[in-house]
Amino acid sequence: MKVILASKSPRRKEILQTLGIDFTVVTADTDEHSAQTDPALLVEQLALQKAQDVHNLLLAEDKLQPDTLIIASDTVVALHGEILGKPQDKEDARCMIKALQNTTHHVLSGIAFCYTDAHKTTKHAYSHASTAVHFGPMSEADIELYVNSDEPYDKAGAYAIQGLAGRWITGIEGDYFNVVGLPVNTMCELAKQAFGIDLLRV
Repeated sequence: MKVILASKSPRRKEILQTLGIDFTVVTADTDEHSAQTDPALLVEQLALQKAQDVHNLLLAEDKLQPDTLIIASDTVVALHGEILGKPQDKEDARCMIKALQNTTHHVLSGIAFCYTDAHKTTKHAYSHASTAVHFGPMSEADIELYVNSDEPYDKAGAYAIQGLAGRWITGIEGDYFNVVGLPVNTMCELAKQAFGIDLLRV
C-alpha cells in the first residue's frame, strides 16, 4: 500500500514518522475559505477537501496508483464556539493568547481519507476529534515574551502545546496528538472501520 500525507506540516510528518508509517508528501492548493461556522463541520470539510484535491491532482497527472491511501487533516482552536485561526500579526497573536489564558478551550482536528483500492475504485471517509485544553494564567510579561517568539505565527490559536506555550498549559482532556495537529487514535480507528486498514501494519 502507498500512503500519501496531504500536508506540508512538519508536525504531522513527525507524528506519522513516530508511528513508523512509510509515506510520501503530496500537496495541492486548497481554498480554505469557508462560510462554515461550526468548528467540527469545518475541520471535516477542509480535511476532506485537501484529500480530494490531492487525489484529483494525482489523477490528472496519471500518478494515482492502485491501493493508495491519502491522509489529510485540518485543525482549529475554538473558544466558546468561536473559531481561532492562525494569527495575522503580533497584535492578533496577543489578542488570541490573552483570550485563551486562564480558560479552557477546544482543539478540533478533522481527519479525512481518499482510498483508491486495487480495482481503482475510490472511497472517502472522514471524522474529527476534539480535545479540551486548560490554559493557566499568564502575566503581561509572559504574554509579551510569548508573542515576541517565533512560535505563534503559523499555528491555529497562536500556540503550540509541544513548544513554549506548554509552560502555561495545566492539562488536557483527550488526544494530545490531536492538539499537535493529527488525531492519531481517530485516524487509526477510522482507517480500520472504513477500509479494514491497520495503519501501524501497512
